[in-house]
Amino acid sequence: MSSSVSAARALVDGLIDRGAAMAFGVPGESYLAVLDALHDVADRLPFITCRHEAAAANMAEACGKLTGTPGVAFVTRGPGATHASIGLHTALQDSTPMILFIGQVAHAMMDREAFQEIDYRRFLSEVTKWTGEVSTAERMAEYLGHAWAEALAGRQGPTALALPEDVQHQMVPSVRAHAHKAVQASPASSDVSDVAAMISGAKKPFILVGGGPWTKEAAQALTTFAEAHHIPLGTSFRCQSLIDNRSSVYAGHVGIGANPKLVARLAEADVVLAIGPRLGEMTTHGYSRFQVPFPTQTLVHVHAGASELGRVYQAARMINSSPAIFAEALAAEGVSGDWDDWGRAAASDEVAWRAAIENPGSVQLSQLYGILRDKTPDDTIVANGAGNYAAWLHRFFEYRGFKTQLAPTSGAMGYGVPAGIAAALLKPDHPSIAIAGDGCFMMSGNELATAVRYNAKTVFMVMNNGMYGTIRMHQERTYPERLSGTDLTNPDFVAYAKAFGLDAWRVEKTDEFGPALDRALAADGPALIEIMVDREAIAPSATLSGLRHKA
Repeated sequence: MSSSVSAARALVDGLIDRGAAMAFGVPGESYLAVLDALHDVADRLPFITCRHEAAAANMAEACGKLTGTPGVAFVTRGPGATHASIGLHTALQDSTPMILFIGQVAHAMMDREAFQEIDYRRFLSEVTKWTGEVSTAERMAEYLGHAWAEALAGRQGPTALALPEDVQHQMVPSVRAHAHKAVQASPASSDVSDVAAMISGAKKPFILVGGGPWTKEAAQALTTFAEAHHIPLGTSFRCQSLIDNRSSVYAGHVGIGANPKLVARLAEADVVLAIGPRLGEMTTHGYSRFQVPFPTQTLVHVHAGASELGRVYQAARMINSSPAIFAEALAAEGVSGDWDDWGRAAASDEVAWRAAIENPGSVQLSQLYGILRDKTPDDTIVANGAGNYAAWLHRFFEYRGFKTQLAPTSGAMGYGVPAGIAAALLKPDHPSIAIAGDGCFMMSGNELATAVRYNAKTVFMVMNNGMYGTIRMHQERTYPERLSGTDLTNPDFVAYAKAFGLDAWRVEKTDEFGPALDRALAADGPALIEIMVDREAIAPSATLSGLRHKA
């Protein structure tokens, strides 16, 4: 005779059985039974108490990116869920597997606008692949299985599950779940051979990778394939760590601030093989790098989600397949041909693009990222949020390890700090660096308390220029010298960090950064470096006064 457990415990056991690595959240009275169930399994499914639901959701999203299994977050109803919705939006646009569990009012209270009541199936429909609400305790395992499977299937993404309070307490038979293998499409053999033939017949082929799901083995197989034939290999926006940037065919990232020579090379290519990216606004620069709807290049688009194919671009060949499965199949198929001059020129242009440049101020940002590269191992995980500070990182830092870049393609501010903490907790053997602008940092800086509580050895780098830099840049371009809303009044970030118990240093000159980074990396816990950035250094290719003068 099977034993009985609460539906809340059945949920927690089901997560463990499926391989959930960690749960993040802010406690709430609407899911007390789940919190109680987590108490008994802290060694198998640690619950990380965060200080804001947005940060908890961002940590779960980062977990999904790093592990390839759904990141898990628990929040309370109403304000908890609405705060957490930003993490769902990021997971949706980034195609990251994730599940948000939401405490819900009891069935007897529903449809009365009870305390903090929301119908999440309607509210979250735009930011999830699927949102459900457990109707009876007996169906808890079914609903969990649906949420988990949907998050991993095809084009991966977030799901959400509402947990009514009364259901959580009810007893159900204890059953064990099987480990779940993601459902992914595979290409037909004719698709692979036809694409190989198209590349073989090309004069200037180009491979663009992004999206997911990817495996380290597939990314390496594709890199080896491209290197053998000297085919330029680029990455979509914020997917730079899919390919070792030191590769002899790495051509750079096709996103915001892309190398103009790379953009020209993409336009010049006669066959473009896009494996995994959605070809969204950021990668295509407002859908201008490929003509809509019929690109002038022969475009082959491979994507895990069938509905994404043909959505904007009517490619010459559209293939519904996991990018990892397709990449390994293509590498095994092989092509005839060698594009030595074409491939080497692309890599040479990228190396030149990453060379240090001079910027206004005492801190030379391109040199700073060279120092960061030289002082950290290949498996260092670098997280960032959104802002102009990231343009310097993306251009001048060299990503060397697979999936070592944690950055939101959704452009969400406040992401870098919680993502860096999640990386340190999930992969403690990998150094974790979280880079944020002053505006970006203050959206989640309270999570320093979480880093200290769990001794997450993250190095936080705060780039302080006293403004919302991206918006200021656009203001100067469009409304020069008519500033509104973009200046910031900041705390003393060193004192702020020390108040939480972190070691912290301020960098005002380039040569101060290396010693500060050494001390931060050697710290016994999290540490922070505040870096004073001249306002004029708004972007690698522009200054504020230059933008104003041009406008």
